[in-house]
Amino acid sequence: MDNKKKEMKREPLKVFDTVAILTDRPDKKVVFGQVGAIVEELKPGVFEVEFADKYGETISQFAINSEDLMLLHYEMEFNS
Repeated sequence: MDNKKKEMKREPLKVFDTVAILTDRPDKKVVFGQVGAIVEELKPGVFEVEFADKYGETISQFAINSEDLMLLHYEMEFNS
């Protein structure tokens, strides 16, 4: 799993981005692949991310390093 994180193209993250977590965090009730939203940049490379259930209720919100997040896309984006 760590090798896959290193192989991925790293894109800059920003507030309001939709992300997936790349680690299990049972202490926070969040598992690998769970989708969240960045709500604040605490310092370079560290973000406060909110994870919610399908009803929009917050499951957990905590600080996480950018290397443990993957930016999700809703549409295909191509560089010309």
